[in-house]
Amino acid sequence: MEMGQTLDKTASQGRDTVIREARKRRLAAGGKNRVQEVIDALIEVIEVSGLKAGDRLPPETELAASLGVSRSSIREALTSWQRMGIVVRNKGAGTRLAADISSSSLTLPITYQLEAEGLIRTHAVRRPLEIEAVRLAARNAGDTDRRIIRARCDELQAIYEAGRDWRPADARFHAAIHDASGNPLFGQLIRQLHEAFHDIYEVPLGKPQLGHCTIVTHIDLMEAVVDGDGARAVDVVTDIIDTVEAEVLDLLHDERKAP
Repeated sequence: MEMGQTLDKTASQGRDTVIREARKRRLAAGGKNRVQEVIDALIEVIEVSGLKAGDRLPPETELAASLGVSRSSIREALTSWQRMGIVVRNKGAGTRLAADISSSSLTLPITYQLEAEGLIRTHAVRRPLEIEAVRLAARNAGDTDRRIIRARCDELQAIYEAGRDWRPADARFHAAIHDASGNPLFGQLIRQLHEAFHDIYEVPLGKPQLGHCTIVTHIDLMEAVVDGDGARAVDVVTDIIDTVEAEVLDLLHDERKAP
């Protein structure tokens, strides 16, 4: 048998295994978060089937039929994975894994590991966008922009100190800075990255207060942008991003060590 035929046979066997395992995990109708349920099922199927980075997944139609869900649910799940760099999707070539989905320890759930890695991946892409956005905002912000940025920062601090959910106010504060950059693409791209993760995970790593220790530092960021100090604004936003990433890595490390 020629090498090409051997590879085709192996790929076919892998696809058959995935479909067989998917049928065992057919999802009940009416799930609360359908995309999350599909993601969890796909993770189990891929791990049990032994698929690795570079392996191709079965077509969306086959996965949908085997899991008992709509094709749109499969497409949403795979699109979310694509945005986080977990799969690569090409017309005519199907969907391939770009990252291994396997347990790194017996105690760490794969879903938790993928969530943490997805968050770190999106932060890695978001980092240069945020840095350039604050630098440009410090340079280009007009009087109205500065008033809005200051007001959004005051709102964020008040909500945080009151013990309420500060995340929407945090998003509004950063959006005001993105708007002040003078380039609407910063806000659009960063919002897309944010949505790529939160379309699946409503609360990152089950920690609604993730990054709360940086809220006070946002005052320094506001002052740097309002004062037109681009270099300082870059230093502060870099520190904020570093702090959040370190917190994610610490949580991942603690989860791996948990008995």
